[in-house]
Amino acid sequence: MSESLGSDGENAVHEIEVPADPLAGHPASAYFWGHVAGSGDVSASAIEVVTNDETSAQVLAAVAGGNLKHDTTSREYAHDASITRTEDEYTLSIGDDGEEGGEDHGNDTGGLLGRSGALGLPVDGRGNYRFGAFSGYDRELLRGVLEGCGTICFKSKSGTVGISFVHDDRDLLELIRELIAGCPVEASVDDLSVTSSGGYWFGIDDGDAPAFGTWLYEDCEETGLYAPSRRRKLERSLEQAEAYDEP
Repeated sequence: MSESLGSDGENAVHEIEVPADPLAGHPASAYFWGHVAGSGDVSASAIEVVTNDETSAQVLAAVAGGNLKHDTTSREYAHDASITRTEDEYTLSIGDDGEEGGEDHGNDTGGLLGRSGALGLPVDGRGNYRFGAFSGYDRELLRGVLEGCGTICFKSKSGTVGISFVHDDRDLLELIRELIAGCPVEASVDDLSVTSSGGYWFGIDDGDAPAFGTWLYEDCEETGLYAPSRRRKLERSLEQAEAYDEP
């Protein structure tokens, strides 16, 4: 099954492959659950996931169904609560107030994503994510997580690219660190630190960030499973870092 989606701010249309079962091992389901882990909330009867990229939001809706809502919001900067920023926010809701996800994917059994309850969702009774089904798609899973709770920036003082992950759930960040350790490129990570708002964060070593970011978005256009705005931010940061090194 496939869905045609408009690209971010362009007239081109990209066709993505949509899994028949959004819980099965598949690049698109890995990307979807990475987003849910990074910026979503899961209960027995509903899933809500938030993204700042419209195209990415459309992809997530194509994978799992649901209803999209667009708002503009102001929030504190993850590393410094004294700084606020205003940005677009796209919220995908599945179940409860949102549309059921299973029917859109050939499953007429009803319930959340075609399940009668939380059983089968990649979370355990304590809310911890179980990503075993996506072990062959770590790149798509990590890309979804980065777009859900990660940051990419150019550090003007050092002339380097910064990639970090921020979340209130310490255990989730520890799991992300383990996934990064297993990726095929060298990507050393910092220890977890506490943010000014009481959450946690860690960064990729500045020397490894360019290779990790390049690997993360390599060939992403082939599947359409990415946020164009986030990839552009990475490309701009890499260009700035390269120009900084020039004599």
